[in-house]
Amino acid sequence: MTATNLNAIKTPFYQFHVEAGAKIVEFAGFLMPVQYKGVTSEHLAVRENIGLFDLSHMGEFEVSGPDALAFLQKTTTNNVAALEIGQIQYSCMPYAEGGIVDDLLIYRTGEDSFFLVVNASNLQKDFDWLDSHREGEVSLVDLSAGLGLLAIQGPNAQKLMTQLTDHDLENMPYYTHVTAKVAGVDLMFSRTGYTGEDGFEIYIPNEHCSALWKAVTKAGAGHNLELIGLGARDSLRLEMKMSLYGNDIDQATTPVEAGLGWIVHWDKDFIGKEVIAQQKAEKPKRRLICLELEGKAFPRHGYKIFDGEKEIGEVTSGTFSPSLKKPVALGYVARRKARIGSTVEVEIRNKRYPAVVVKPPFYKNASHR
Repeated sequence: MTATNLNAIKTPFYQFHVEAGAKIVEFAGFLMPVQYKGVTSEHLAVRENIGLFDLSHMGEFEVSGPDALAFLQKTTTNNVAALEIGQIQYSCMPYAEGGIVDDLLIYRTGEDSFFLVVNASNLQKDFDWLDSHREGEVSLVDLSAGLGLLAIQGPNAQKLMTQLTDHDLENMPYYTHVTAKVAGVDLMFSRTGYTGEDGFEIYIPNEHCSALWKAVTKAGAGHNLELIGLGARDSLRLEMKMSLYGNDIDQATTPVEAGLGWIVHWDKDFIGKEVIAQQKAEKPKRRLICLELEGKAFPRHGYKIFDGEKEIGEVTSGTFSPSLKKPVALGYVARRKARIGSTVEVEIRNKRYPAVVVKPPFYKNASHR
């Protein structure tokens, strides 16, 4: 452990990762497992069977009060009013200039209460930004430090979860949440994930984290459950074209450029709407696209994309896809080269490799409902 991460936060499951032989890295101020047996084998375990993730670095806020709905309608792009209690929505918070503060999940927990899940690297920034826009009777509480978060992901996730809860999972739709007994403890869990597979995310008060880890891994032993690190989490989400804040979206990108127009509800007023609507009407100068390359070399964040001798964009995320067995990448390019089937070149270590723009997601057989 280097001096730079001596102050990093240990999640409630840190000791279990160490005991399992995980390679630990600092990520967003937390000491997190990046891999256990290896990124490729962990990735394929989630695609083919079932994996367990520690996501306790994520941030969780509670927003409540008579004006909570109006507040979230103003500060996020999607239509929060469309959520029924128990439903979840993917959305983003835009700056007045149209860029993205963060992407997030919004859980409707009551008529006037909501639960937000935000990115670890943006936790304090998000809280401060939301707090600065509060109006009326709105309570905003940061719950992050008191909660651990485990994700069970993969085509066999329901088989394992069925052993841990009596809740009717067969009739639990994707992007919904409930509070029910999990391993004997009343906990909120959702049918959500960042992998493209079926799965559940369980929010656990710190005092119950150790017991839950043991219960999940004990039940999982009969299903060949694998422990999964951040490395495979990144390659899994990339295969599904799920954006990573700080790479694919940030303050300098808009929802329209990033292909997130589907989470923008135009029939309401929200911060940045005028700028984003104007960009939609005029069409953005660049788009976030999916690229497939031949060979083994894969591009990383910041690598340049060319059309002939003209530089037209750059890679935001790249990896060698374990599922497709080829290099894949996300990147922004000039709109004229963003069409499916367009060919470009990506510069990798001073050599250019041909790439083709493909329809998202890269991985087409994911099993989520």
